[in-house]
Amino acid sequence: MKSDNKAILIYIKYFSIALMSSFYIIVGINHFIHPEIPFLAIIPPSLSFIGLELVYISGFFEVFLGVLLIFPTKRKLASYGLILLLIAVYPANIYLAFNKEPQQLIGISSFMASWVRLPVQFIFIGLAYWHAQD
Repeated sequence: MKSDNKAILIYIKYFSIALMSSFYIIVGINHFIHPEIPFLAIIPPSLSFIGLELVYISGFFEVFLGVLLIFPTKRKLASYGLILLLIAVYPANIYLAFNKEPQQLIGISSFMASWVRLPVQFIFIGLAYWHAQD
């Protein structure tokens, strides 16, 4: 029974790696295809002078780290890189959560922006940490 649980956990882990990798790659590509909404819309005004550059840089790292996540020998590097990236973009999510203008621009409620989106970032950080473990 114990080995069955371990096999199920391994399956869930590999499934989540594939899912997260796909998610980061797709979202990262969207940074280049559609940088305006939602990405530029959630850049805090204090960083708006380099907003487009930040969108492209974060998009590059999402694609790059999402691809690296696929490879077992690079998974730990990718996972810790994703943790750093998620921390780096957190101010944009905080700005979104507490400001009506970006919420209206991207069509998200303040409830979704603050009570759903902000805590989900920590789930993503936890998943990335889990993926870094052998």
